[in-house]
Amino acid sequence: MSAEVISMGALLVMFVVGTVLPINLGILAFVATFAVGTASLGLTEDEIFEGFPAKLFVTIVGVTYLFSVARRNGTIDRLVAAGVRLVRGRVELIPWVLFLVAALLTAFGTFTPAAVAILAPIGMNFAYRYKLNPLLVGMMVISGGHAGAFSPLAVSGALVLGLVDKTELQVSAVALFSASFVINLVLSVLTYALLVKRPAPLVEGAADAADDEDIAVSGRPDWRQWLTLACLVALVVGALGFHLEIGFLALAAGALLALVDIKRQEKAVDGVSWSTLLLVAGMMTYIAMLEKAGIIEEISAHAAGLGAPLVVALLLCFTVAITSAFASSTAILTAIIPIAVPLLLASHVNAAGLIAALAVSTTIVDTSPFSTNGALVLGNARGVDTRRFYRQIIGYTGGIVALGPVVAWSALILPWS
Repeated sequence: MSAEVISMGALLVMFVVGTVLPINLGILAFVATFAVGTASLGLTEDEIFEGFPAKLFVTIVGVTYLFSVARRNGTIDRLVAAGVRLVRGRVELIPWVLFLVAALLTAFGTFTPAAVAILAPIGMNFAYRYKLNPLLVGMMVISGGHAGAFSPLAVSGALVLGLVDKTELQVSAVALFSASFVINLVLSVLTYALLVKRPAPLVEGAADAADDEDIAVSGRPDWRQWLTLACLVALVVGALGFHLEIGFLALAAGALLALVDIKRQEKAVDGVSWSTLLLVAGMMTYIAMLEKAGIIEEISAHAAGLGAPLVVALLLCFTVAITSAFASSTAILTAIIPIAVPLLLASHVNAAGLIAALAVSTTIVDTSPFSTNGALVLGNARGVDTRRFYRQIIGYTGGIVALGPVVAWSALILPWS
């Protein structure tokens, strides 16, 4: 049995077991990583450990810790109240406000996970406070981030256009940005229509009572809340303006705020979603091992050699969607575009259409709890049954993986090829 079959079979088994049984999928993934990596792929322990997502780990710990501190001193409640005043009390518009803010942030150069890291905790607190569906709020934050992610100023847009510039192909920056924005906008409209009336997977009693640590928002902010707001502004400026690592900035801000409010912040570390971290770190370590062993590249190469160009284009869209649900979208885009170039040069498949379809198929599945964006939504959800919420995110992502590539292929490739 080939290493490719063994590794993908192990992934399928642990996914089924971890979803059906009350066992953290991250534990299964770590076990499978060492078993498959050493016995089947011939990797050393050091090579396996190289795949541990240390940067993502620090980002999720830092952001969730900082916003746990901010929630306990009442700052988040004040931000939520200000947001409600902004939409004049029409809380059903809050998901759209978050969508537009996320799109603006990414369109002007913010890396999508950074934008989601800033907005997801605020959005999840909106959802909790005003009984909005957290799946709706979280997915619209992510879709907004993706809607702006392929502008020429954005990280992902610059990456794709830079890769294309190294080839004989020509792809319009406007076409790439427009395709991503329109498809994510349509996805958000459908998501809103399907989920706006759907109840959240609440823990019993969570909808009726706020946390014991919550503070009333009447009156003027105290000095600790002003300091917290200053730290949040510094976090945004440092991450977006100076491209500093958002995880370390958040940890530093959280530590400072905890030091000036020791009594109230004694249990702030409990706000970090450790089960989510274990889940994401285990799965990403496993996928990184597959990438290192060349398994992901082999799967993409098999898809590229299967026949008619239009069929191959559809298979490539499915390949990147499935893979990106578990791995880095940036890494997948970097790998798949060079694979797609020979297909484009040897056929009448529209270059701009295929590149845009691959970009969209790769990123819209970042709602997965195994990606940075999905993990931030899962880790910051409040008052929900975490296991049921995880299953809802998996189901939502599964629907996108099944339909997203078909929509991208039908809208961006088929009519122009």
